[in-house]
Amino acid sequence: MRFLLLAIVLAFPLLDLYATVRFARWTGVPAWVWLGMSIVTGFLLLQSERHTFRAKMIAAMHGEQSMLRGLLDSGRKLLAALLFLLPGIISDVIALMLLALPLNVGRESGPLPAGTGRARAPRSALDGEFRRD
Repeated sequence: MRFLLLAIVLAFPLLDLYATVRFARWTGVPAWVWLGMSIVTGFLLLQSERHTFRAKMIAAMHGEQSMLRGLLDSGRKLLAALLFLLPGIISDVIALMLLALPLNVGRESGPLPAGTGRARAPRSALDGEFRRD
C-alpha cells in the first residue's frame, strides 16, 4: 500500500506534464507558455497571501475577525499557489477549483460601521449603573 501511494505521488507530475503537452499541442499555444503562466501565477498568489496573512492575523488578534476563518482562507490560497507551481494543467485546474470554493461565505464577522451594530437585546440601563428591581 505504501509503494502504491508513492507511485501515485511520483506519477502525478509526469502525467500532469504529459497532459499539458497534449493540451498545448491541441490549442496551438507552446507548452512553455502554459507552464510559465502557471509559475508566475503561483508566485504572485504566494506573494499576495504573504501580505494578506499578516493583516488577517492582526485582525484576529484584535477580535475583528475569526482566527479560524483567516487560517482556513490562507491555507486554501497557499495550497492553490503550490498547485500552480507544480508543472501541469491538471494541477492548475485543481488550484482554480480550490480558489473558487465558497468557503467563507456567510455572516461577515468583520467590523461594522457606526450605528449598524449587530442585533442585541435592548438594555434598560447603561453599563456601570446598578439598579435593583
